[in-house]
Amino acid sequence: MSDRAERLRQARINAGYRFASDAANALGIVASTYRAHENGQNEYEIDEAGIYGRKFNVDPYWLLTGEGRQTPVDDVANRKIPEADPPNAEIRNKVIGQGKKIPVFGQAVGGVDGEFLMNGNVLYEVMAPPILSDISGAYAVSVSGDSMSPRYEDGEVCFVDPRRTVRRGDYVIAQIRLEEEGPLLAYVKKFVRHNTSELVLEQFNPPKELRFDAQTVHSVHYIALAGNA
Repeated sequence: MSDRAERLRQARINAGYRFASDAANALGIVASTYRAHENGQNEYEIDEAGIYGRKFNVDPYWLLTGEGRQTPVDDVANRKIPEADPPNAEIRNKVIGQGKKIPVFGQAVGGVDGEFLMNGNVLYEVMAPPILSDISGAYAVSVSGDSMSPRYEDGEVCFVDPRRTVRRGDYVIAQIRLEEEGPLLAYVKKFVRHNTSELVLEQFNPPKELRFDAQTVHSVHYIALAGNA
């Protein structure tokens, strides 16, 4: 017999029920159900302990755990609950503000490899995501074409952190000037490597590597996240 079952048996006897069947009849439950709890065949839980505690005038918590005093239910109800400390949260003024806006660069139609002119023309402005709200010079670009699908889709906005160091496997926007006096072309690609001789980028659709002479590279900036603005 388990300790929990033995406490139930003790409480039943102390309450004046000579036999388990007498207690079951008084409780209005099936005798075999009660016997299974008292002989340890089945464990009773908090709901049953509450019923038995009220009938046998003992603390249900004592029935379950054996801890505390074998206190009558009336005493339990009259126990004083210790007062809790007052909450220490402080209600402050509501934060009001629109946040920071950043420019979105791009073109409606890109080149064969999704490149577009990076000529400073702003398509529109968007709210900076929290990750870029404190980054000086943060900007965004609109993807042209499906050269990086399924990672980036046509028209999706890439948010750029120009201050973060770029590592292999990062997604970047690279600005390239192919001719000495030519325009800056921007490419949204996957970064492979950049050394003193060349910049290598990966494209998904169609899959290939793009290689640029190091002398033509104007900048390579990290794409922090992307989505529909």
